[in-house]
Amino acid sequence: MTTFTSGTAAAPFSTWAESASRLVSVAAGRQPADCVIRGGKVVNVQSREVLDGWEVAVAAGRFAYVGLDAAHTIGAETEVIDADGRYIIPGFCDGHMHIESGMLTPAEFCAAVMPHGTTTIFTDPHEIANVLGLEGVRMMHDEALMQPMNVFTQMPSCAPSAPGLETTGFEISPADVVEAMAWPGIIGLGEMMNFPGVINGDPKMLAEIAETMRAGKTVGGHYASPDLGTAFHAYVAGGPADDHEGTAEADAIARVRQGMRAMLRLGSAWYDVESQITAITEKGLDPRNFILCTDDCHSGTLVNDGHMNRVVRHAIDCGCDPLVALQMATINTAGHFGLERELGSIAPGRRADMILSSDLYSLPIETVFARGVRVATDGQRLVDCPHYDWPQSARETVRLGKTLQAKDFSIAAPAGANAVRARVIGVVENQAPTRALSFELPVTEGRVQATGEVCQIALVERHRATGGLTNGFVSGFGYQGSMAIASTVAHDSHHMIVVGTDRDMMAAAANRLGEVGGGVTVWKDGAEIALVELPIAGLMSDRPAHEVAEKAQAMVDAMAACGCSLNNAFMQHSLLALVVIPELRISDLGLVDVTRFEITDVLEENS
Repeated sequence: MTTFTSGTAAAPFSTWAESASRLVSVAAGRQPADCVIRGGKVVNVQSREVLDGWEVAVAAGRFAYVGLDAAHTIGAETEVIDADGRYIIPGFCDGHMHIESGMLTPAEFCAAVMPHGTTTIFTDPHEIANVLGLEGVRMMHDEALMQPMNVFTQMPSCAPSAPGLETTGFEISPADVVEAMAWPGIIGLGEMMNFPGVINGDPKMLAEIAETMRAGKTVGGHYASPDLGTAFHAYVAGGPADDHEGTAEADAIARVRQGMRAMLRLGSAWYDVESQITAITEKGLDPRNFILCTDDCHSGTLVNDGHMNRVVRHAIDCGCDPLVALQMATINTAGHFGLERELGSIAPGRRADMILSSDLYSLPIETVFARGVRVATDGQRLVDCPHYDWPQSARETVRLGKTLQAKDFSIAAPAGANAVRARVIGVVENQAPTRALSFELPVTEGRVQATGEVCQIALVERHRATGGLTNGFVSGFGYQGSMAIASTVAHDSHHMIVVGTDRDMMAAAANRLGEVGGGVTVWKDGAEIALVELPIAGLMSDRPAHEVAEKAQAMVDAMAACGCSLNNAFMQHSLLALVVIPELRISDLGLVDVTRFEITDVLEENS
């Protein structure tokens, strides 16, 4: 049974069936509650109203009674809490996110978000799946189940995200999906990024979807295309039940009209709520099929800005009714995953996840309960978040195969050329898509040179020690002088991305990450000026969030010192290999034209 003593980790959590007799007895007044909250205002997301003076009784980690007077549930050992006029709000749910993007393990991620009022997350660990396969997913899943809050895992669907366009450390198969669907914490299938595969009836993709539906679980979507015509309709027919890739009002409307849930995201770098929430605030669409999520938040955002509380506040600032915004971060999310009877609202039988807040607009997170346990007060965590014993195999994943040199980062020009025209990846601030640009670049001693706003980019193979590299060009970061940045966070294949203006430093940065086992390093004028060590799969640290955030902030400051002024530029850097989002990306197999889903040349034919 769940305990209610603040300052301890939660005990094994009881199911409703195991708790039912106790809940009924407490509600009837035959047994005392563990905890009663009085003197507050219950935010009822079921009916979208505020119930002033209602009281809440908790037993066995669940709500037993929610009504005008809980006096009959109070016994000698019942803890009675005075809400002091504050709102009692359901704990926040994040409907789509990736723990690895916080650079933290599940334990440290939970430790960071609980003080912000997040009590439930639906996470797709497809980052680690690309590095360690099903075994990596199991490690994430197992640590998730150890936490004092609700962490539901979606089995990754696409590793690689686009077969034939990239090579991953491991591949996910329909057999893997079948196995994972039997695990206790698996809630469904992770985002189906291979949308061309679904549209074209790829047997492997449809088999994964079919196995998920056979298990009675939810299929996550990822339709990263502006085409809302036949291709979109074919994708929806393939089974994905939600989508978070919309960036415009028309995207959100199209999705809910086809029976999908439109997930509006505000992450560290994605600002897609304001442009889509007008479907509710101006067009008047039914908000039940809209969900708020983060998708990707790095540690600095979590420590300094918040998590789902930040998203809900932003939705309210965009003109959304606070009660509607709260529904989109609680009951809508729970219902989408078939958990409406389990969580997402303050109602009998549900998990006792709740927030005490003095204002519905600014949403100060003053006290947080998860499964009936007080887990945070005034931003301070009060419970432990247990760690999984990560094996050495998860800490030795950066295999370069050789010591890299400046010459490895050279791009040869056609014989006799003084200048060439090159395809260049164009970064778009605060958005996941890139642009396919064309620049004329100079040639020196037979090598194409980056110049002005164009930098070099390389994708370094790091899973199988092949020593392979793909070289190209990128624009939009604003880097100046002599610099380089390397990262083993390189969605989704998670090889190593190196961007720079100096080939010697690009080699030095790449070799440095080989030494430390992964992470991010920034070099300027021949010296390392920032390093974030991410030893677990080259993606995560098991250090506390505030420590990782400090190093991540030093990395951001170092990028700025190199001339970069983009908001959350590291997120843009880490997505340059994401070969399922248009228009131009880089992979270990070459430069990828994502509008055509084919490998293309760096240098244009007329070069």
